[in-house]
Amino acid sequence: MSLTLTAMSGRAVTGDQQQWSRSGEMQHSRGPYISVITNRTTNLLIRGAMLFSVGVFLALVLNLLQVQRNITLFPPDVITSIFSSAWWVPLCCGTAAAMIGLLYPCIDCRLGEPHKFKREWSSVMRCVAVFVGINHASAKVDFANNVQLSLTLAALSIGLWWTFDRSRSGFVLGICIAFLGTLATQLLVYNGVFQYTSPDFLYIRSWLPCIFFAGVITMGNIGRQLALYEYKFIQDKSHQD
Repeated sequence: MSLTLTAMSGRAVTGDQQQWSRSGEMQHSRGPYISVITNRTTNLLIRGAMLFSVGVFLALVLNLLQVQRNITLFPPDVITSIFSSAWWVPLCCGTAAAMIGLLYPCIDCRLGEPHKFKREWSSVMRCVAVFVGINHASAKVDFANNVQLSLTLAALSIGLWWTFDRSRSGFVLGICIAFLGTLATQLLVYNGVFQYTSPDFLYIRSWLPCIFFAGVITMGNIGRQLALYEYKFIQDKSHQD
């Protein structure tokens, strides 16, 4: 009788141990999955905030060049900052920069089109410097006519893509976003939100699509570099675990 009770109690203990082990395995298997999802969401928000900040900063600095040269004119009542820019300009540019910077790595992943060059922050900073130089040339350099300026900036913008990108997806996305940005700017000028001096392409300057294209390539490279840094950080952390 005592042997029978001992065997039954042993089986009960073994069953409880198996049940606890199974539940522990389920929690362990769910834990890392939820952690990964949470980390991805957090990293996505962090990257978006960083891209937004870069877009706002570049918009303030580059728009200042345009306003100082009287290329872009805002109504006096909308100038509310020390950078002589309307409040909505940096917000729109920051939002667009975040969307572009997050979209580029997603398209690369979906199409399976890896970047052709070695990713380094020094290369990204050179890309930013060239973009600022292109915008500076549109505001400071005097050409005989707007056609020469537009062709020069178009060549520089394509050279920027060829030097720092060379991906088909980046080129197509740059053209599409430049077209949408140009169309939105035309509508804003048409409705009297601001204006350009000496417009030669309907209501705007003909070189504006080149600036948009170069800006898309630049923010795309920043977004790719941030995504690569995040990927390397996750890989290193997984190896350590």
